[in-house]
Amino acid sequence: MTAEDKIDVAQLSRDAAVAEVAELTARLVAANTAYHTLDRPEISDAEYDALKRRLAEIETRFPDLQSPDSPTLKVGAAVADGFAKVTHAQRMMSLENGFSEEDIADFVARVRSYLGLAEDHPVSFTAEPKIDGLSLSLRYENGRLVQAATRGDGAVGENVTENARTIADIPGELPCAPEVLEVRGEVYMAKEDFEALNSRQLARSEKPFANPRNAAAGSLRQLDAKITAARPLRFFAYAWGELSAPLAETQFDAIARLARLGFQTNPLTVLCQTPAELLAHYRRIEQQRATLGYDIDGVVYKVNDLALQRRLGFRATTPRWAIAHKFPAELAWTRLEKIEIQVGRTGALSPVARLAPVTVGGVVVSNATLHNEDYIAGRDSRGAEIRGGKDIREGDWVQVYRAGDVIPKVADVDLSRRNIHAQPFEFPHLCPECGSEAIREEGDSVRRCTGGLICPAQAVEKLKHFVSRAAFDIEGLGAKQVEAFYKDGWIRTPAEIFTLRARFGPGNLRQLANRDGWGEKSALKLFDAIDERRRIPLARFLFALGIRHIGESTAALLANHYTSWARLAEAVAAADSFTGPAWEELLAIDGVGETTARSLIATLNHSADKAAIAALLEEVTPEDAEIRDTSGSPIAGKTLVFTGTLERMTRAEAKARAEAMGAKVAGSVSAKTDLLIAGPGAGSKAKKAAELGIEVIDEDAWIALAGGV
Repeated sequence: MTAEDKIDVAQLSRDAAVAEVAELTARLVAANTAYHTLDRPEISDAEYDALKRRLAEIETRFPDLQSPDSPTLKVGAAVADGFAKVTHAQRMMSLENGFSEEDIADFVARVRSYLGLAEDHPVSFTAEPKIDGLSLSLRYENGRLVQAATRGDGAVGENVTENARTIADIPGELPCAPEVLEVRGEVYMAKEDFEALNSRQLARSEKPFANPRNAAAGSLRQLDAKITAARPLRFFAYAWGELSAPLAETQFDAIARLARLGFQTNPLTVLCQTPAELLAHYRRIEQQRATLGYDIDGVVYKVNDLALQRRLGFRATTPRWAIAHKFPAELAWTRLEKIEIQVGRTGALSPVARLAPVTVGGVVVSNATLHNEDYIAGRDSRGAEIRGGKDIREGDWVQVYRAGDVIPKVADVDLSRRNIHAQPFEFPHLCPECGSEAIREEGDSVRRCTGGLICPAQAVEKLKHFVSRAAFDIEGLGAKQVEAFYKDGWIRTPAEIFTLRARFGPGNLRQLANRDGWGEKSALKLFDAIDERRRIPLARFLFALGIRHIGESTAALLANHYTSWARLAEAVAAADSFTGPAWEELLAIDGVGETTARSLIATLNHSADKAAIAALLEEVTPEDAEIRDTSGSPIAGKTLVFTGTLERMTRAEAKARAEAMGAKVAGSVSAKTDLLIAGPGAGSKAKKAAELGIEVIDEDAWIALAGGV
């Protein structure tokens, strides 16, 4: 079922919301990895945006279902193998997306509301084309280019300095530049250059690129800079990161300064005074889109005044002062030749449409997601119509759409062209990988294999997750090696990774060393790399277990709260009945909701993976979490609640300030609350705080505590 066709969020039951959050999260995580790390997108921009909007809406209605590692709080994906890592001095964020004039009006209204500005107070914005390429950060010191890095996951990118030096649009030296200047922009390939490149690829009997964005990303991320130099890459500058001195006081003037320094900036960037002017420029660019000579997928609006940008600040992954107004999707019809079922790490059975290849917006596509069995079926077992269901059958003519470089989404079915012999698709009730029963719990839109680690699809995906960069990150043991070792029966559970040296002792080492790509030295190097991970930080250990709803951020929250595996395991065991102090303590962790807590308890106390975790603990030692020194902030580690009307600082600004100082901000008063900030109109929260003996201060005291406005 698509994000657009599902039940209105306001009508969702809690159980249905829990199931849908899990489904949407899994699909968005997979899409992020495919797009940002592998340069092989698996869903369309439009579908991705719709899924993310849907998830955000559900999380807004059910705030406790939003885990700190939700895709709505993430940027990009982890860096790929083969490149040195670069930690960005300032995080590279993504942009909020808008799709309608109403979305843009809401954006402008939110800006005014956050800043507390009257309706007639002037606020200007810049508007510029959104280039469909690869984000790049260029660091200059004393006027010389010293580092170039991709965005990666926003915090850590790939070092592509030598490759960037080959791009003509990127100056090697800057006269009259600040001592430190980090320029950010987009690497892209012009359509004309893309067509010429593909002609050369075909002439050499090599595979052509799907579109200019893929060609640009693949060219920049070559391990051999000579290959990058041979590719016609270009660069538009549109932003900045770390600076030793300001470029200007406004966004528009700062971009003009970058142009004077020698960077290419987009000539279609204009200054607008009203939302109407923003939309008029959007329509002008949309009309020119086909003739620009490079791919764009929307228009970006930014608050022009940099002082206001600083006040507005950032959400978890996006600035409050900018939005991308995306273009509509593109459509095409083709035949659905076959429906296949894929099994993921959590056992979810995901249907995939294999399509007769069709060109949509200049890209040939042959696969599409079909989401789940309700989307395919159209009717339930009693013949009742399923809302949003399409009744999709093999052989049908289906309408697909894309926006950007995509594998598309099925939007509609042409029933008038259906073969009279076409049969409804029977969604399997047995796992196609292991034959175990595949069940669908009440309220869940996904059917899942119950085989656990006996299911090869789940086992392999769990092992891949276990060795991934954010987990155990074992050098020399990547996804391909895991697949090969699993196929040969050498690794079936995480614990068996740590018994490889014993399996291939001196007498049997040749069995591994004789494999393609392996020698005795590389085998011994792998064993050493595995042994180096026998001690691992508790947060990484938790994340590596692959527990549903527990990603990197949630794992870190649990590790920092319990500090040791022994205390965590003891607490989870004590919370098994979902009542009592241990259960309440688990739920009191900011960012851990009931769904996450139940998943943790089920996995550690009852799941088929319990024995595998016990075996793993015989081989590795989770290291206790370090307790950070937060003594510098008077509210670090405390739980704050704001109530009433704040007059000198908006509620959003106050919350952001408190969190930046190390405090937790809760929505309700409880025995865990340390401080209540009460403005005029404070009601029941102030009364409850008084009953519990909680300290209450007014806004002036809060401003003083926070260091001023």
